[in-house]
Amino acid sequence: MARVLTPQAEDFPRWYQDVINKAELADNGPVRGTMVIRPTGYAIWERIQSEMDDRIKLAGAQNAYFPLFIPESYLKREAQHVEGFSPELAVVTHAGGKDLDEPIIVRPTSETIIGEFMAKWVQSYRDLPLLLNQWANVVRWELRPRIFLRTSEFLWQEGHTAHASEADARAYARRILHEAYQDLMVNVLAMPLVVGRKTTAERFAGATNTYTLEAMMRDGKALQMGTSHELGQNFAKAFGIEYTSDTGGREHAWTTSWGSTTRMIGGMIMCHGDDNGLRVPPRLAPIQAHVMVVKSGDAVPETAAKLRDALRDAGVRVGFDDRTDTPFGRRAVDAELKGYPIRVEVGPRDLAAGNVVLARRSTGGKTPVPVDKAVDEIQAALAADQQALYDQALAFREARTVDVTTAADAVEAAATGFARIPWSTLGTAGEAELNKQAVTVRCLVRADGSVPDSEDEPDLTAYVARSY
Repeated sequence: MARVLTPQAEDFPRWYQDVINKAELADNGPVRGTMVIRPTGYAIWERIQSEMDDRIKLAGAQNAYFPLFIPESYLKREAQHVEGFSPELAVVTHAGGKDLDEPIIVRPTSETIIGEFMAKWVQSYRDLPLLLNQWANVVRWELRPRIFLRTSEFLWQEGHTAHASEADARAYARRILHEAYQDLMVNVLAMPLVVGRKTTAERFAGATNTYTLEAMMRDGKALQMGTSHELGQNFAKAFGIEYTSDTGGREHAWTTSWGSTTRMIGGMIMCHGDDNGLRVPPRLAPIQAHVMVVKSGDAVPETAAKLRDALRDAGVRVGFDDRTDTPFGRRAVDAELKGYPIRVEVGPRDLAAGNVVLARRSTGGKTPVPVDKAVDEIQAALAADQQALYDQALAFREARTVDVTTAADAVEAAATGFARIPWSTLGTAGEAELNKQAVTVRCLVRADGSVPDSEDEPDLTAYVARSY
């Protein structure tokens, strides 16, 4: 059979691009760095969005929407913030047939405009905490774009909250980190994560603390899957977010922001995909079981349709393909490329023996099962394959993670995976040396794997890697 995808071992970036094209996930937009998300890719985003939205709402945040256009003066109020984003900004200077009195920034993130309205809406401690989230697009002008990973326009959710105390803000930033982001990425995307704290050099512009979730891709590089930030009182002071406390005094609020993007799709592709295409975790998959008529025969289309309906009634997300005018091999390859967790093949020969055939994407191979037991077998296989994908990714990461004691050894280890090095040994000077080699400290963690409160804590471990 002709090769459909470039093998990962031969050229991983080309493999990634091949998967996006052949699985019909996305295409390049007409403006450099933009992307068109095709229905197959957007269905995955809708599943991520739905799962994430549920978790964010369980954490008490409410959805809102803020404008795409932000006055330039807003960004200039928080010096570190505008400095951090300045190289990536898209600026509108002309509209409606005339030059604008003030340049307008196309939203790179919304701390500034939401801060303006928080200052308007928060008057008393009774108005706090104020917990907001928005689903939107943002623009950050990328020099080296790559679909889903770094594009000049992408989709995301961004949360913004205001609190009466630093402790409450910190607790909420961590709640989102663990209960929304980590829970989704581990239990739905089946991706093992290193969850930790960014160093001062790597944290978000204008933040006092940044927490991150880092995953290893199948080329050994790290991908930042999401971040949650404590902003201290920096934005509250810049935008006048003040409230009257329960003792009658005027106080500045403590704020947070947190975001996750369509980058999660790229992470899922590169964490689980193989040389045959996508492998979509069953809990994420828009189509969990794809019922396919191999070829027409006595009762074949009818049996396939009944099985489709029975799976749907059992809560399984089902696809259906009875296009017998298209060769079955071509249809099967397409289903494999798109990563459907299970193909259910219904053909005359197997049906004559009372069976259908299950083809499991995560483990490979085909198994005949009795028609009357197919629904139960498929449900069991979906649960097992969800765990199998996580276990495979975790074993891959652990096999490519090395403990080192010098910056030079960290650089060498980062050529194929993650390096772990004591932060007390590396320090900020060693971090600067790593950066010269295009290697970064992805995050700091405690010995027990938990997230530290400060990079000055003793016995911290730095995870070091090359990254996307």
